[in-house]
Amino acid sequence: MSETPYPPDPKRFEVSRATLWFDRFMGWLIRSGGVAVILAVFGIFYFVGKEVLPLFRSAEVTPAGKITAAMAPAVLGVDEWGEMPYFYDGRDKVVFLNVADGTRREIEVPGLAGLKITAHAHDAVHHRIALGLDDGRVGSFLISYERKFSDDGKSSVEPTVTPEPWFTLQHGSGPVTAVSYGDSGAGRVIAARRGEGGSTTVSVLRLAMKRGLIGKGKLSLVEEADVSASLGAEPLLLRASQNGAMVLVACADGGVSYFMADAAGVSKRQTFRPFDGAPPRQMDFLFGGVSVVLTAADGRQSQWSLFRADKGGERLFGETKVFPPLGEGPVVFAASQRNRTFLTGAGRGLSIRHSTSGAVRWEGTLDIDPVTAVLDAKGEHFIAAAADGTARRYSIHDPHPEAGWRAFFGKVWYEGGAEPVYQWQSTGGSDDFEPKLSLIPLIFGSLKGTAYALLFSIPIALLAAVFSAAFLPHEIKRVVKPVMEIMSSLPSVVLGFLAGLWLAPILETRVPSVMMMTLLVPLAALGAGYAWCRLPIGFRNRFAYGSEWMIVVPFLALAGWIGWSLGPVIESVLFVYKDVATGKEIADFRLWWPQAAGISFEQRNSLVLGFMMGFAVIPVIFTIAEDALSNVPKSLTAAAAALGANRWQVVWTVMLPVASSGIFSALMIGFGRAVGETMIMVMATGNTPITEWNLFNGMRTLSANIAVELPEAPVGSTHYRTLFLGAVVLFAMTFVMNTIAELLRQRLRDRNKIV
Repeated sequence: MSETPYPPDPKRFEVSRATLWFDRFMGWLIRSGGVAVILAVFGIFYFVGKEVLPLFRSAEVTPAGKITAAMAPAVLGVDEWGEMPYFYDGRDKVVFLNVADGTRREIEVPGLAGLKITAHAHDAVHHRIALGLDDGRVGSFLISYERKFSDDGKSSVEPTVTPEPWFTLQHGSGPVTAVSYGDSGAGRVIAARRGEGGSTTVSVLRLAMKRGLIGKGKLSLVEEADVSASLGAEPLLLRASQNGAMVLVACADGGVSYFMADAAGVSKRQTFRPFDGAPPRQMDFLFGGVSVVLTAADGRQSQWSLFRADKGGERLFGETKVFPPLGEGPVVFAASQRNRTFLTGAGRGLSIRHSTSGAVRWEGTLDIDPVTAVLDAKGEHFIAAAADGTARRYSIHDPHPEAGWRAFFGKVWYEGGAEPVYQWQSTGGSDDFEPKLSLIPLIFGSLKGTAYALLFSIPIALLAAVFSAAFLPHEIKRVVKPVMEIMSSLPSVVLGFLAGLWLAPILETRVPSVMMMTLLVPLAALGAGYAWCRLPIGFRNRFAYGSEWMIVVPFLALAGWIGWSLGPVIESVLFVYKDVATGKEIADFRLWWPQAAGISFEQRNSLVLGFMMGFAVIPVIFTIAEDALSNVPKSLTAAAAALGANRWQVVWTVMLPVASSGIFSALMIGFGRAVGETMIMVMATGNTPITEWNLFNGMRTLSANIAVELPEAPVGSTHYRTLFLGAVVLFAMTFVMNTIAELLRQRLRDRNKIV
């Protein structure tokens, strides 16, 4: 009798409410997580873009008010806060105007009453006005400011005028017709032109401040040098550098004479002609006193800087920049007191330019005809004044004047350099330091380090992957592959530590040994393989399948030992350095290489990096390539073997073509691992931003540069934003390479559609 089965319970197919709610919750959670990831990625792009884009914006200039001095301003200056400009018309009073409330204040300069002033010049950095008199005396007075605070917390700026000593010129006769002043603190220079026409003389006075234990010290004359005889024509313009180290004299024949004023005296060093035979109508030093900007009568404007054309030669002036020409009219010029920016123009047209990049940051037209202008100390305002005393004040927003496409990716002629170069040097030891922000040395360093690492790692990793997938017994493979994967987990800081403190000192003294090992070990491997193939088949069959490596390894070790031992012998024969001073011959590759190749040898170099970073990349390439080779269908390899192919023919004709897309992916992932490496780069290469393929010097990469300098960069500064730009460039490099790699991988995969 058959049993009647119980009817199924309908509740068995019902899903509980808790399960449904949990399923909905997990679906919502997964979708929310996906959206959050997308938003996070866009947030990162927004943040990086917000930091980088301001680097490529031009200066913004907006009107900030009108002021009137009711006098013809021969000199225009402003305090460091930009609140109280001063006007001087060449007489005995200085007019100060408060830009906030328009109040006017006149201060009489002590000792000027009754004197006939025939020349004057302005030093905007020290707020000093140099004067020349009709009786042949030269002197100056100093304007200083003090910020005071009232009981209710309001602040005000209080100006004072302090006269300085007079000095009587001993050379020439007649009134002083031009004067210029330079001040380095302890030493000062006054350049003065006296007389007119054929009786004109130019004198350079060297002054020194002698300080005692008590008091402010006394300014005294050290030397007065008459340089008129060394000029080729009538002097037109005089300019002393802000640090008092040099004097430039522009003459009617178009020549500019350069005089050095130092402890040894005043000496002429050079005469250069910036505009062929045309005399300049404007000549002023830029911040730092190393470069001078000159303008010709036809509006041509160029920059000349001091540099050494030859190693060990004297620093002389040479043309380093050519700017867009100015229009017609009196030339207005004002140099920044904090960087290489300057304000210039002719007529009503003015422009803000930056000498390092050669870029025009802003151009505009005023509603007055300016005859003089000044930039405040912070570079946030400028004031331009007309001949009738009417002035206009403007606000400047240009936080990154030294930035731009040319500064980051083009060759720039920096001050002191003999030619345009790619250079990275973000900080310096002086206030007048000129930032050098070219990313090309960092990009080059990233590619150089990656190239040397892949040159070492790719052959070893791919050959090891082929051997593991096609020749190595499964029992040994189960041990080798996990060990290689464990190698990839080693911290890069540990590898960098070993490279810098252990490997670099060893390789420094044994370069010939490394060269011999690099030559002998591959030859030994090829020789051992060839000898194995020539052995009788009966002898080879005595060894288990895949155990041939046990015979080859001793030969490789022997070849390595021989190469290491032969290194000193080869060094004593081929790499002998001859000391130029003593004539003694020294067998030392470190000394021989710079003498023979003309390039440097450093302990932490690309060779050390190639070995250690290659060691870090090998497990990555090996693991992925070995997986790709092992996943080739066994039916294909068995079919090839059945047709009579030996193991190497199976690898070459079947496994490598079929697994080519996976192998290519392994190489690209290895490239990404190498190009983004940071700690090994920092600790093993010396971190020097240079553009040389020299195997025996270092480099600096984009990733290492960010890691080293970002903690010290002020937030929002040009340096800070440039480091983020370096991160964008690094991302773009890897993105482009990965995109190209993916396209090639897809093409290889389509060609071999088996897997």
